[in-house]
Amino acid sequence: MNNVPPLDLTQQYAQIGDEIGAAVQKVLASGGYVGGPAVKSFEQEFANYTGVSDCVGCNSGTDALILALRALKIGPGDEVITTPFTFFASAETISAVGATPVFVDIDSGTFNLNVELLEAAITEKTKAIMPVHIFGQPADMTRLMEIATRHNLAVIEDCAQSVGAEWESRKVGSIGHVGCFSFYPTKNLGACGDGGAVTTNDRSLAASMRMLKEHGQSSRYFYEEIGYNSRLDAIQAVILSIKLRYLDSWNAQRREKAAVYGEFLSRVPGVAVPKELPAAKGVWNQYTIRLTSQDTIRLTSQESEPNSSDNFRDSVRTKLQESGIGSMVYYPLPLHLQPVYKALRYEVGQLPVAEQVCREVLSLPMFPELSRDQQERAIYGLKDCLAKGR
Repeated sequence: MNNVPPLDLTQQYAQIGDEIGAAVQKVLASGGYVGGPAVKSFEQEFANYTGVSDCVGCNSGTDALILALRALKIGPGDEVITTPFTFFASAETISAVGATPVFVDIDSGTFNLNVELLEAAITEKTKAIMPVHIFGQPADMTRLMEIATRHNLAVIEDCAQSVGAEWESRKVGSIGHVGCFSFYPTKNLGACGDGGAVTTNDRSLAASMRMLKEHGQSSRYFYEEIGYNSRLDAIQAVILSIKLRYLDSWNAQRREKAAVYGEFLSRVPGVAVPKELPAAKGVWNQYTIRLTSQDTIRLTSQESEPNSSDNFRDSVRTKLQESGIGSMVYYPLPLHLQPVYKALRYEVGQLPVAEQVCREVLSLPMFPELSRDQQERAIYGLKDCLAKGR
């Protein structure tokens, strides 16, 4: 019996490989490999898709965050509020520009920032809020923007996992001051390599980011700031332009898979399925459940790490793997307890929901081409593993 992988990019390429091959050959024959018409065309297409005036292509989602922070003049002495439950780049980029990440706990159903806790974290040093639309689920942008406006704070949407998602019928990346996207191959809109983009309705911010990504160059060989070499390759741009035409269809298929998971797994004891808020339209980059068995290791104040190699989630994952069903753990250790942030002096138990979630989450196979047979194997395999684990 064939295995069920957590992700399979080969099926997507099989569908559109001829289109991609022809477009790439055209770029190769043109001799224009960096910047140029292909990149400008994609930037305009992506701006139109997202519903903003400007899109600035760059070489990764990480660089997109750095460009946004720099354009907003965030640096040493400033604080940026974000989530502890996300990929490291969200906090890493705040630190990279000299600012300090301030972590706020999350909601256990959506895994996003708990907006009820935001205002208590705001200080005179706070300059921005960085919500992460984790796993393709939009954060509560209505409440978040109200708070940001009241305190005169910038909002940087980390949309790395959420391209095409909507909040109150608006695409993520068009609601805050800037939206930052990753086109890493595993994303819903993935390049055949690395890539990223920043979206905004602020023309001055867009101009600043365009200058920063070209070494801080205002015109050829004249430099206004210390910048970066962060350009989107033309080959990746034409690949993304092709894939963008399919994105809504692929996202719709992901939503169908998520609905099937939710229907079957919501009735399984010990499984908590993710929650989609009424105003949200998620795109399910991952379908992440929580395994809430009483066997899950509980952290005491004496323990230094909120994860154990013998916890219930990890044992279930091992059993799934042995039966040929792939899964992933995003993320095993929250950012506030990472060794690199020891100097921030967060303590175990300070952000309890994020810490608990990190012990319980398991991401099941999710990609548009996932067959019903594969999905049922994953569902019934999980149920079997849970039954054996009790």
